[in-house]
Amino acid sequence: MFHLFLLVVSIFEHRLPLALAKRKHPHGVISPAWQSLLSCTLSVSFSFCLRYVKEGDIVSQFDSICEVQSDKASVTITSRYDGVIKKLHYNLDDIAYVGKPLVDIETDVLKDVASEEDVVETPAVSHEEQTHQEIKGHKTLATPAVRRLAMENNIKLSEVVGTGKDNRILKEDILNYLAKQTGAILPLSTKPKMISSLPKTDPVSDKLEGKTPKVPTPDSIPIGISGKDKTEALSGFHKAMVKTMTIALKIPHFGYCDEVDLTQLIKLREELKSVAEARGVKLSFMPFFIKAASLGLLHYPILNASVDENCQNITYKASHNIGVAMDTGQGLVVPNVKNVQIRTVFEIASELNRLQNLGSTNQLGTNDLTGGTFTLSNIGTIGGTYAKPVILPPEVAIGALGKVQVLPRFNSAGDVFKAQIMNVSWSADHRIIDGATMARFSNLWKSYLENPASMLLDLK
Repeated sequence: MFHLFLLVVSIFEHRLPLALAKRKHPHGVISPAWQSLLSCTLSVSFSFCLRYVKEGDIVSQFDSICEVQSDKASVTITSRYDGVIKKLHYNLDDIAYVGKPLVDIETDVLKDVASEEDVVETPAVSHEEQTHQEIKGHKTLATPAVRRLAMENNIKLSEVVGTGKDNRILKEDILNYLAKQTGAILPLSTKPKMISSLPKTDPVSDKLEGKTPKVPTPDSIPIGISGKDKTEALSGFHKAMVKTMTIALKIPHFGYCDEVDLTQLIKLREELKSVAEARGVKLSFMPFFIKAASLGLLHYPILNASVDENCQNITYKASHNIGVAMDTGQGLVVPNVKNVQIRTVFEIASELNRLQNLGSTNQLGTNDLTGGTFTLSNIGTIGGTYAKPVILPPEVAIGALGKVQVLPRFNSAGDVFKAQIMNVSWSADHRIIDGATMARFSNLWKSYLENPASMLLDLK
């Protein structure tokens, strides 16, 4: 009988538990002494939000057991053994603590069954194939699910270029490799995809091409009134939002709004869109907004900072990890593009495509959702002009972008012309950021977007 323990967070966030977790029992079970130490070291808990098995089910290695969710991300737990589920220690929406058993798996049952069946010999792995996964003593980094996907498609991980942190091989890397070899494209997730009843459109492109904007329709079917009120416990991302927003509203917010003429940027994007598509990347306006913000943060680093709980010390962040608010099936999530200050506009667009694909299938990882230093929320894709964005602690500033509208404006000669206008709303932590600083940053960001060529002067 084996216990499957919840040790996900220790691998991601804690060095000591990771070192301890490597010291295992020969059969793969962590000894009680180490379990106790891990439980004392970690105070992180997960919400048991989705179950794939029930008692009595037969499971194999790497089969999905359950899905747990923290304040930051969802994680799927897979089986490390072949066996039968004997006991489930948690029900749905229960709080699962790190170091405590999730399920009991009995393996002796399958051994008895296997002895009665024909035995198929498996050829021994040659030394060359065994070391193919290791290059100069460095192991290939990949999750069990990724290794299983590679094994099912007869792919050697050492032949795949990893795009994750520390060259970790991601599921997308396996799918891209397989697509190049066979021309096939595998789905990212077996979960049903939520499809809006209204296809996404580019309002700016529609107006430029003279199309009549479609009337918006509801994304979901109205629920009939049952006659009784229904009370549900908050869970998952909603529960995390309560915690984050409660802390955020303790911050004195300073608001600043302005409008930006995107006429020149729209022309530039139209010229570059086909070039980006030829390189396999969808180019939206967001990469330009993000890069312009990063260039502005170089001049006003206090907007890319954080303060301690007592507001006694300011930490200026070296990296510009700019978050982008996304509306997903699980709710609002804010993944971030890492190190924008050293990325090109094309590289930012490519990373945004990756994050958007993962967000649409609820597969964003902890690394994608943590470490943000500054945030932009493109609420204009849904509608609206001005907003009052709420700062995401420990960040100190956030911007909300409205929809682009064709409005009449006057040029320097006093003549009326059509301008592509977007409104922007900024919020800053007024404890450390004054109104003049926020206004100057906004003016600089605005100048980059109204004259895109000026960004070339500051690009590195």
